[in-house]
Amino acid sequence: MKGTYCLIIENKKECDLTVGKKGNFHFEKGFYVYVGSALNSLPGRIKRHLSSSKKLFWHVDYLLAAPPTRVIEVVFATGPQKVECAISHNISLKSKEMPGFGSSDCRCKSHLFYFKDSTESIKICKDAFLKNKLVPQDLSQLSLK
Repeated sequence: MKGTYCLIIENKKECDLTVGKKGNFHFEKGFYVYVGSALNSLPGRIKRHLSSSKKLFWHVDYLLAAPPTRVIEVVFATGPQKVECAISHNISLKSKEMPGFGSSDCRCKSHLFYFKDSTESIKICKDAFLKNKLVPQDLSQLSLK
């Protein structure tokens, strides 16, 4: 199963994190949307992100390993097309970007976006999928076995 996903991440406490070779990032208390894609195994990728025991590889792994963070929602859509950058662009229009985060392999400014409100972050994420003619789904519609 192939697709694009958004992790909605709650950060309960302002903090600074070193993110691999990217260096130091400052994270405000609030909510973050991380946009990614899985062109091999979407359930496996999402399951990996939700796991607490993993090697730190992607930028988002460093954020998810920080004690004050947790994934509160996952929004995804299946399909063979790579729309990660288009979704990121749509979300960037209504949020604060974290420059250089998660976008090392493309020309986007960022694939991580900050919101003060969880409801707003989820709505804007779902709207970004709809603008790209994709049906947003949540974890209840995905088997992670």
